[in-house]
Parts: sequence; C-alpha cells; structure tokens
Amino acid sequence: MDPHEAPVEVEVEVGCSPDHAWRLWTERMDVWWPPGKSVAGGDAEVVVEARPGGRIYERTPDGVEHDWGRVVATDPPHRIAFTWHLMFDAADATDVEVTFTPIADGTRVRVVHTGWDRLARERGTDVAAQRRDRNRAGWTAVTAAFRAAAGD
Repeated sequence: MDPHEAPVEVEVEVGCSPDHAWRLWTERMDVWWPPGKSVAGGDAEVVVEARPGGRIYERTPDGVEHDWGRVVATDPPHRIAFTWHLMFDAADATDVEVTFTPIADGTRVRVVHTGWDRLARERGTDVAAQRRDRNRAGWTAVTAAFRAAAGD
C-alpha cells in the first residue's frame, strides 16, 4: 500500500461513558464541531441521522443544507460508520468509522478514515494525498474539540 493511501487514525480519551460520548457525537455535533471545519462556518446546525442510510449534513440559518456524508452502519453506543465528502462531491466520498470503547477512566474515541486508495484510482495520487493530509489535520482538530466538549 502506498503510504499516502494508509488510513488516517486519530484517537482521544474522554472522561465520560461510551453512551454519553456516542450521544455527544451523534446528537449534539453542532455543539462541539469547530465552525471552521464546515462549509458555511459559524452558525450552521450540524445534523447526524444516526441510522443506516441517514444523512450527515449542515443547515445554515437560511435553511440551506450541505451534505457531508451518509451513515452506513451503527452499533450504539459503540460504533458509527459513514461515507464522508465534506466540501467535495459525493462521488469522491471516503469512509469513516468512529468507535467508542470503554476504558478505566471513560471512553477511547477512535476515528479511522479510509478510502484513499479508491480516491487515488479515481482522482489521482496527488489529489488523494492532499485530501488525506487535510483530513488528518481536520480530524485532529475535530477530536480535540470533541474532547473539550466531553469535559476533558
């Protein structure tokens, strides 16, 4: 595997139960999602329809919706998997899995983002590498914001 196609893996530990972490991720994303990591920024509402086939999207105060992806699998409060194309066409979607694992002091939240090999085949290695690097930085910022919202 080309190193630019390896999964992006980011994890944080939070001092709450997996159930609380799951609900914060799926029901209250607009509370903690960094405004600079969305299409509209600022006051957009972020919605996760946490069921297979459900949408992940943002809605601006004017009611304009921007799709970010589709939920492909859930196992509350342990796992949610979805396609991801924030700021890109759905045809270029990659795959994200977020797991919530109990640990002694709370929950380990792990984001694994894959699909770079597919994107490289369809759009080229340079495009896949740029988006992979961009998403690594993005998930690092997003999980830090999540950790702060979870009370750590």
